[in-house]
This record gives sequence, structure tokens and C-alpha cells, in this order.
Amino acid sequence: MAHVFEVIDKTGRKIRLTKKQWRHINSRHPALTKYTREMKEALRNPDAITNSKTDKNVYLYYKFYKYLKSPHKYLLLIVKYLNSEGFIISAFFEKNIK
Repeated sequence: MAHVFEVIDKTGRKIRLTKKQWRHINSRHPALTKYTREMKEALRNPDAITNSKTDKNVYLYYKFYKYLKSPHKYLLLIVKYLNSEGFIISAFFEKNIK
């Protein structure tokens, strides 16, 4: 499976963004196309990491960007872990940490 990028997150785990998920993100949230650098940064140094309320293997990574020209200033990356490795499921901008 081809990857757009792969990083080691703040907790030392490997996280990948596959081309398939990148297409999904871009089709649903096209504003993210120019934010791959910020996506990597949000995984390496998030402001918050929270657990999903519905899946114990899913974590939400938040990073605040004050320069965004929208009320949605948090970049949110949704990551699922399988066998100690993470895969980005989706990403979008959010108003608050949930």
C-alpha cells in the first residue's frame, strides 16, 4: 500500500497516511490539500490527544493554528491503531477539542 507520508507521533508510534485515505480526505475536506506539513506537525506535537468514545483503538489528535482564517482553528486527525501502528482515517478542521 502506497503512503503519502509516515511519521513517528508524540508517543513514539508510527502513523501512516495512505493514498486511499488522502483521496478520501481531499474529496470530503478539500481545504486540507495544502496542509500536509501541518498534519505531520499535529501528529508529532499535538496540543491534545483524546480517545474516541466509540472505538478504543481510535485516537483524535488536535493542533491549534491561530493563522487559519476560519473559526475552525484546530486541525483534527483521526487515527486508528492496529498492531501498534497508526493509520489516519480522516482529518478536518474543528472549532474545539472534544
